Amino acid sequence: MASKVMTNNAVANNVMAEAVSDAEIVAQFRQRGCWGLYTSVDLKGCDPASIRDAEKIHRFIIELCDLIDMHRFGEPQIIHFGPNERVAGFSMTQLIETSLVSGHFANETNAAYLDIFSCKEYEPSKAAEFCRTFFGAETATYQVLFRD
Repeated sequence: MASKVMTNNAVANNVMAEAVSDAEIVAQFRQRGCWGLYTSVDLKGCDPASIRDAEKIHRFIIELCDLIDMHRFGEPQIIHFGPNERVAGFSMTQLIETSLVSGHFANETNAAYLDIFSCKEYEPSKAAEFCRTFFGAETATYQVLFRD
């Protein structure tokens, strides 16, 4: 699985982001005293049935939050919409006590775009791999940002 870790100004300084382990990410998060950790996960070639099933998406949210030890706040919102076929699909949001998990599932391309943001640390590659496996994606890439 491809991954990139970018600090807040890596892109602005034309610094190439590099892959690091979850342990290094969590250690850096703690050392820097970051306010939040953000992971953006892009899935391509998902199992079409899985991204078109609201109940499966609901289970995904619960299982992901359990995996990364985040306490859900209320029930998730899962809504199917889109002004045209290019973007039509389910979108979801789940408040967590430390911020938010969200995502959009694109029917036309069988892709998913997921975001995990929390002021509590978690293991980004573990979360990204869970997302890939859960939706049967052929490929997954993710990026990690620290919010200072």
